[in-house]
Amino acid sequence: MTLSPAISSLSLKSLQRVFVGPLSWWQVVIQLLLIGAVVFWVIRFLQGTRGARLLKGMGVVLIGSYLLIKYVGHTLGLTRIGVLYDSVLPFATIALAVVFQPELRRALMRLGETRLFRTWSNQIDEDIDQIVQAAAFLSRHKIGGLIALERDVGLGGIVDSGTRINADLSSDLLETIFFPNSPLHDLGVVISQGRIAYAGVQFPLAESGELERDLGSRHRAAVGMSQETDAIVVVVSEETGDISIAEAGKLRRKLSLERLRSMLIELLGRGEMAALQNSKVAA
Repeated sequence: MTLSPAISSLSLKSLQRVFVGPLSWWQVVIQLLLIGAVVFWVIRFLQGTRGARLLKGMGVVLIGSYLLIKYVGHTLGLTRIGVLYDSVLPFATIALAVVFQPELRRALMRLGETRLFRTWSNQIDEDIDQIVQAAAFLSRHKIGGLIALERDVGLGGIVDSGTRINADLSSDLLETIFFPNSPLHDLGVVISQGRIAYAGVQFPLAESGELERDLGSRHRAAVGMSQETDAIVVVVSEETGDISIAEAGKLRRKLSLERLRSMLIELLGRGEMAALQNSKVAA
C-alpha cells in the first residue's frame, strides 16, 4: 500500500524535471521527437536480425532493474544498491557495444555508402547480362546457385575459405561452377570488379528463425552475407528454380529475369539505367 504513493511521487518528480525548468514546451517536444526518431531507427535497423532479440532482452533487463532499484530501493531505503547500479551502467554501455558489434559495423557501413560518386560503364551492363544468363540457365535446369557481388566493402575475411579463381566473368563459367557434382558447386561464388574472384566460399548464415521454413541453407547464406556486408547476393533454388536477391538482410523472392536485371541495375547504383534496359528488352 505504501509503494504506490512512492512511485507516484517519483513519477511526478521525473515529469517535473522534463517539463518544468529552463526549457520551453517546444524544446521538450523536439527532444522527445528526436529520441523517438532514434529509437524507431534502431528498431527498424535491427528488425529481422539476431540483434533484435538481444535488444528486447537487454531492454527487459534494463527496465526491470531500473524499476526495481529506483522504486523498490527508494521505498526500502536501499541507497547503496542505487549507487552500485549507477557504477555498473557505464560498463553495461561498453558491453552493449561489444554485443552489438556486428550491427554497429553494418550501421557504419550503411552510412559510408553513397551513390553520388558511383560510376557506370558498359562493362557493368555486360556483367549483369552474364549473371542474368547464368541465373536463367540455373533456374531452367533447377540447379542451385549462390552469387555474391562485392560492392564498397571488401570481402577479404570471408573469401579466405574459398578457392581463388580470378577469371573473367562469364555465364558459361558460372554454369560450370554450379553444375551438380563439380568440386565447387555447393557453396558460393564472389564476383569482384567484374571478375569471378573466388568460388567454393562459405557465406555466413542467417539464423533459421529469420527466414521462412521452406527456405534452405543457400537462402540462409544469401541473407547472412547481405547482413554482414553490403554485397548483393543472387540465389537460385535447386528445388523450385526460383530466383531471389538478398540485400541488406532482406530477401526478394521469385523474381523474373527482367525483374532480376532491373534490380541489379538499381542496386548497383544506376537506377536511371533501368529505362534504357527496358527499352532494349522491348526492342
